[in-house]
Amino acid sequence: MTHQVMSPVSTTDERDTEGIIGHRIEYTYANGWRYELYVKNATTIDYRIHSGMVGGRWVKDQKVDLVTLTEGVYKISWNEPTGTSVCVTLVPAARLSHGVIFFPRWVAQHPERTVLFQNDHLDRMRSYRDEGPTYPIHVVSEFSEITLLEDVGPDDESVIDRAPPGLP
Repeated sequence: MTHQVMSPVSTTDERDTEGIIGHRIEYTYANGWRYELYVKNATTIDYRIHSGMVGGRWVKDQKVDLVTLTEGVYKISWNEPTGTSVCVTLVPAARLSHGVIFFPRWVAQHPERTVLFQNDHLDRMRSYRDEGPTYPIHVVSEFSEITLLEDVGPDDESVIDRAPPGLP
């Protein structure tokens, strides 16, 4: 049996996602985990995690796939150097989102290893990922309430520039 890699049917250009680019969004999952996400541009986010399994973690310049599912509904997906994969659907007008996080086993066993400014520790995160274990994957699928939505403009390095405990 031969496996083929499929190409996407279409790609999303910046016009399709302009309604979410430049927005800072804070949301709290039903399980109490609180996240903050800044859609820096069509291909990049910054984020910090205020509470939850990896509360205190923050990341800049995470490459993402950003698409508009239908008017006012956005999906952001990415894979991190830790091996964690994330997919967040945002419905800003309804102040609602849904996220699915796929944590490799090593993160579920040692979440404290990731509670840092990831950008300063990329090689270490990749090393942990490669050492594993990866499976079984710990899946967290939760709805969340968007508690803050503000347009701060695209490509602003000051929006997320410190760890959650460093905030005023």
